[in-house]
Amino acid sequence: MTRHTLGSHPFLLGFEELDRLVERTAKSGEGYPPYNIEQVGDGAYRITLAVAGFAEEDLAITLEDRQLLVRGRQAETSDDRVFLHRGIAARQFSRSFVLADGVEVTGAGLEHGLLNISLERKSPQRVVQTIEIGKA
Repeated sequence: MTRHTLGSHPFLLGFEELDRLVERTAKSGEGYPPYNIEQVGDGAYRITLAVAGFAEEDLAITLEDRQLLVRGRQAETSDDRVFLHRGIAARQFSRSFVLADGVEVTGAGLEHGLLNISLERKSPQRVVQTIEIGKA
């Protein structure tokens, strides 16, 4: 049986990368840290990650080839604290989001243990192009 995917449909030319993007995002299914994605306006979005215990210097946000990557790594503390119960996670994490064409990161802020990343979709200019018919 032949496996048909969205990117291999004959009417969708040039969308082969879509299958790779879906596969790549499906692999980042770990549940830590929890996050929200909300639409905050027309073409404006906000990703909020719960990063309690992380300081700004413990976090890194990078954008490469439409993949937004948020990493967290807390510095090891060498104090003599003895925990009777440790329920606040202090592990490193990596969370990725694939952004659509035209979506740009407009800012990020850390407040009350929540990392907010603001995104905005820029409207593409619509171009009508006439194609001349010539000899092949």
